[in-house]
Amino acid sequence: MPTDLAVRARRVVLPGGTAPAVVTVSAGRITAVLDHDAPVAGPVVDLADDEVLLPGLVDSHVHVDEPGRTHWEGFATATAAAAAGGVTTLVDMPLNSIPPTVDPDALAVKLDAARDQVAVDVAFWGGAVPLADGVPDAAGRVDPGRMRALAAAGVRGFKCFLTDSGVPEFPAVGHEDLELAAATCAELDLPLVVHAEDDGVLAEAPPAGADYRSFLASRPPGAETTAVLRLASVAARTGAHVHVLHVSAFEAAEEIGAARDAGLRLTAETCPHYLALASETMPGTAGKCCPPVRSESNRELLWGALGAGRLDAVVSDHSPCPPELKEGGFGAAWGGVSSLEVALRVVWSGAEVRGHTLDDLVRWMADAPARLAGLDAKGRIAVGADADLVVFAPDEIAEVDPTALHQRHPVTPYAGMALRGAVRRVWLRGAAPGTGRLLPEEGP
Repeated sequence: MPTDLAVRARRVVLPGGTAPAVVTVSAGRITAVLDHDAPVAGPVVDLADDEVLLPGLVDSHVHVDEPGRTHWEGFATATAAAAAGGVTTLVDMPLNSIPPTVDPDALAVKLDAARDQVAVDVAFWGGAVPLADGVPDAAGRVDPGRMRALAAAGVRGFKCFLTDSGVPEFPAVGHEDLELAAATCAELDLPLVVHAEDDGVLAEAPPAGADYRSFLASRPPGAETTAVLRLASVAARTGAHVHVLHVSAFEAAEEIGAARDAGLRLTAETCPHYLALASETMPGTAGKCCPPVRSESNRELLWGALGAGRLDAVVSDHSPCPPELKEGGFGAAWGGVSSLEVALRVVWSGAEVRGHTLDDLVRWMADAPARLAGLDAKGRIAVGADADLVVFAPDEIAEVDPTALHQRHPVTPYAGMALRGAVRRVWLRGAAPGTGRLLPEEGP
């Protein structure tokens, strides 16, 4: 095949480690990874000495919010932010859109909303929620038939909550429905991704007030560890691949590691805000999320768990809202952090000073999320993979200007923070971002 593009760099982050190479592309796919000085036909882009070629990142935890809450975010703004931040594939969560993605009709509505306005590739999670007469209702039951139909329509797995989701149209699952959802996911060989805070532990915690200390007390680490122990038991009984979302407490990461050591199919992620922020220096309600950002000492232990492999991935959990929903103190403010565009820089800033490498970064932010979502053509620079490539300058430092971000609202806890790294160029399937694919319609 003729070569449409070749990128030559002294540092290319490959599955086997960083090395000098030239990467060739034809028809949107990587066709060869050659020695740095190998001759190639066709156009060649030579990277500067301070630049590194990374695979496009995969963010498997993004709340796009469209349709229904497009005034919070939306496919055009979210995917523009993703492209600017080196994320070439995102997986949209089944909430906070209206309708939530809990059946094929709702998925079709979301696909119609997204079509022709995505700058990067977009895949979708389905929702596992109790339904009554086909409508999300805490008094109903999870419907395996609807889950099977959603799987056939192309969702990458199913999400559920063990406690209040924050939006009424996506109720939490009880014990029996959690087991049923996990058993159905095992049958479908798809992951069950879980917001893992135990509702019973949270019910016994003190209520959140306006200050951060009281909010933190309202979401204790025990809610996460109790939930993880429960999920490990469910994974053992059903054989399901259970993925723990947004781990904030290092104690939960330790329990996840123990479960994996016992042979269970349990994976987990954490998020940039848990690795960068701390309760002692919380900048304001822009950093409020559930589970919460915890102490500086917890943060360091979480970095240790990530480095030791007890956590698999780092994803944004980009959960934006209008500025007015961040008002009223920590008890009342919406719980979500907007970080899709800056996630790579936030994580690299923390990783580099702790002795981690860009190989680690790619494993956490590209390879592991792609594997979780079953996106075999994504997350790595290898022959046959999609030519999703990022030119990254790891040593450049700049402050975050919220008004320059591509997300809908300039709300971020990283405002004014000096971050390391710059995304200088991005290719999506060998071309400039701008025409993304909806992966349920156009293949994996």
